[in-house]
Amino acid sequence: MKLVSTPRIEFLRTLATEILHNYGRGRTIIAIDGPDAGGRAAFGDDLAAVFREDELHVFRASLRYFQHSRAEQQRLAPDTPDHRYRVGYDYSALRRVLVEPFRMGGSTGFVTEEFDPDRDTWIQPTWQTAPADAILIIDGDYINRPELHGLWLYSVLLEGAPVNDSDLRYHAEVHPRDVVSAVVDTTDPAAPRRVLTDRC
Repeated sequence: MKLVSTPRIEFLRTLATEILHNYGRGRTIIAIDGPDAGGRAAFGDDLAAVFREDELHVFRASLRYFQHSRAEQQRLAPDTPDHRYRVGYDYSALRRVLVEPFRMGGSTGFVTEEFDPDRDTWIQPTWQTAPADAILIIDGDYINRPELHGLWLYSVLLEGAPVNDSDLRYHAEVHPRDVVSAVVDTTDPAAPRRVLTDRC
C-alpha cells in the first residue's frame, strides 16, 4: 500500500532506495542507533513501512527484547553507573536466535523477541521464517558496539546527546558517528535530514 507523501516519508524513501541499491538481494539487516528509544522505534517502523510499499518482506526487532534478567544484571555488575551499557543486553541470545538464523536463509527459523524487560520474564518463542530476499530492521541502545560489529549491513545513527552514564561510555568508547552508514538529524521528526560526516 502506497503511503501518503510527507517530508519524512520522502526522506525514508530516499534512504530505502540507497539501501536497496547496495543490498537489494538476499538477507539484509539494518540497525537503528541513537539515545532516544521512542525515536529509534518510530524511525524503524516507518522505514519498514516504506520498504513494504514495494511488497518487500520486512521484519522488525529491538534490542529491548534481548536483555538480561534483572537478577543476571545484578550478578554481572551490581550498581555501576554504566550498568546498562556493561551488562544490560544478552548479545549471545541475539546472535543465536535471531541474527545467525536470519542470515542463514532458507527455512531456518528465527525469533524477534526473547525477553520481556517490563515483566522480567522470558517470552514464549514465536518462530518465523522468511524468503530468500528479506530485510530485518533492528533498533536498540549501543547497537554499534564492538561486540556487534559485522552483524549489520547498514546502520543509521539518529543524532542525540547522551542522556546517562551508559550513553556517555558508549560514545566515548565507540564513537558511533564514525562507524555508521548514515547519520540523521531528527530534531524535527517530521522532516529528518542527512548529516554529512568526515566519512561522507
